[in-house]
Amino acid sequence: MHPSSSSNIPQEKAKLVVIPDLVADCPFVLHLNINDKKAGAQSDSWLSTHGNLSAKKQTALRGLRCGLLTEMTYPDAWAPQLRTCCDFLSFLFHLDDLSDGMDRRGTLSTREVVIGSICDPTFETDAPVGRMAKDIWRRIAVSASEGTKVRFIDTFDRFFRAVAQQAVARHAEMVLDLDAYIALRRDTSGCKPCWALIEYANGLNIPDHVMAHEAVDTLGEAANDLVSWSNDIFSFKVEHARGDTHNMIVIAMRTMGLSLQDSIDYVGELCTASIERFLEAKRRLPSFDQGGRVDHDVALYTRGLEDWIVGSLHWSFESTRYFGAEGRGIKKTRVVELARTSMRVQLE
Repeated sequence: MHPSSSSNIPQEKAKLVVIPDLVADCPFVLHLNINDKKAGAQSDSWLSTHGNLSAKKQTALRGLRCGLLTEMTYPDAWAPQLRTCCDFLSFLFHLDDLSDGMDRRGTLSTREVVIGSICDPTFETDAPVGRMAKDIWRRIAVSASEGTKVRFIDTFDRFFRAVAQQAVARHAEMVLDLDAYIALRRDTSGCKPCWALIEYANGLNIPDHVMAHEAVDTLGEAANDLVSWSNDIFSFKVEHARGDTHNMIVIAMRTMGLSLQDSIDYVGELCTASIERFLEAKRRLPSFDQGGRVDHDVALYTRGLEDWIVGSLHWSFESTRYFGAEGRGIKKTRVVELARTSMRVQLE
């Protein structure tokens, strides 16, 4: 991290930017879950009620289209698992929105309530986030393997700790260097507990030593990078408008001296490279039990990561979270119009 010495990077010359065609570059086929078309609406109602959402936030939740994201990223889940995954994704976006206004103490306090509600059956809380976490965990714990449960809790905990670090940087008006950002983004993305839900949604029971294998670990990391970094591109318009610097495009501008368009292109190239890294790791996968149950489960887990990669790309243009009602048009033209503001980026 570097101390801030604010300087304006004018946007008048870069009001229109072109984003890379990551959907066309993606080699994976989009699948949709057809087991429960009501899961999204039921999940929206669940979060609205248990999260005490205002009318404005309920409108934003409907525009989020978390049900569609879940259908695209867990296409083989049966109805009960699909609904639980949908609730978790809605909950994760809710936590992400809450954390934007929190400092480190507030984030860690939320972590204590959420993780405590999951890990400690005797933990009592009236906080809505605690009650929702307990409800989701109760359903996951019924059928998830022990390894899956450990991975879910560990990675969800790391999400909160990373978001707390992000809050420190935001409060200090600091911009991370590229390597530090990449390491932190892999946890602030919230992807890792979603990968554990691939196991849960498909009834997988993959041994710990297999999940720790270099090729399997690289598959998860490369998928995380693609989802996280493509999200930095898609969310840049919104984050640019509010001056948020936890974005790889900003990091590239700051650390590499690139223009805004060149930074977007650079992050797009990293996204493409992450898919190639995923494919290379897939080719390195060994047989763990000569075509038995473990190999079968690893194949389903790998496909689940592929579903997340392609599903997240398509969903980003269907949701109103990043492009409002313009998503489908931007998906075709790839041209994004930024607000007529100046973005403050910390420079040495």
